[in-house]
Amino acid sequence: MCGKFTAMASWRRVVSFSRGFTVQPGADERVTYRPMMPLPIIVWDADAKQRRVLSMRWGFPALNNFLTPKHIHARSETIDITQAFGPLFHAGRRGIVVMQTFNEGLELPSGKTEQWTIDPGDGVPRGFAFLWQGYEMEGAKEPMLACVMVTVPASQLIAPITDRMPAILEDADWTTWLGETDATPEQVKATLRTMEGVNWKMEREARKATARPEAPTLF
Repeated sequence: MCGKFTAMASWRRVVSFSRGFTVQPGADERVTYRPMMPLPIIVWDADAKQRRVLSMRWGFPALNNFLTPKHIHARSETIDITQAFGPLFHAGRRGIVVMQTFNEGLELPSGKTEQWTIDPGDGVPRGFAFLWQGYEMEGAKEPMLACVMVTVPASQLIAPITDRMPAILEDADWTTWLGETDATPEQVKATLRTMEGVNWKMEREARKATARPEAPTLF
């Protein structure tokens, strides 16, 4: 199951909401995103008829404990019917996070997890599907926004490591997933497909004795 992913820092600068993101020349710094960190989520503002980018924490909080995540993933197969995610899916609380690489963990007999990095290797921005919602917090003027990553069955490439992977949207499906068109729930759900037939690199990640990176500055 995907527990972290990376994006180029330059992708946080939106060049054109109608055509997604482009990479700025000379800027190749990577940012690593993990659960409980703020993510730049692309959403559709139906009133303004345009896309916006909002900062949201990765992970729906546990009951009565906003510091602990209860959910960080949502299964595509049941995303439209479960109590936790169905109402958000149908209400259009759907977003996209642009990624460069992502990680999957292989559970070892020792109980440890071996991290593998999947890298498309072509520098093309790709969008992960997310759901989001707001939580009212005592003493706060604005609700806390939180999100979960949508997952699909693993591709043939990733199946030797895990049985799930992120739902990676085709470019043509961004408008449908975000709710920019009058698509039916069935058409929206159909955008959540396992991405097969790709020639991506998958490498085991070396253990690093480094400190956890600070949350990135968003837009």
